[in-house]
Amino acid sequence: MKTRTLLLTAALAIFTLSVASAKTYEILLSSPTKAGNLQLKPGEYRLTVNGTKAVFTDVNTTKSFTTEVKVENTDTKFGDTKIDSATEGSTSVIKDIELGGSKTKIDF
Repeated sequence: MKTRTLLLTAALAIFTLSVASAKTYEILLSSPTKAGNLQLKPGEYRLTVNGTKAVFTDVNTTKSFTTEVKVENTDTKFGDTKIDSATEGSTSVIKDIELGGSKTKIDF
């Protein structure tokens, strides 16, 4: 019983650390933007990456939108968060995002 409690406590601690260490990035979209299978309205978003999912949370409404991404780790750390996008008609389409302060790039 004591071992079981210790294992449960350790698992909970690891889960808590992974949630607490999830970094949030501020993203400002100035026009309608497509990110993966999402169509996002212009505005300010908080971006969190959880495994192979990117979660965009609208700062004003607190609504969250999730899409699949490919996570790529690079050799060099990115200084700033940068969005690489292309314009298709009147909509921006995000190709990838370099996450500032990390070596992580997410591809859509």
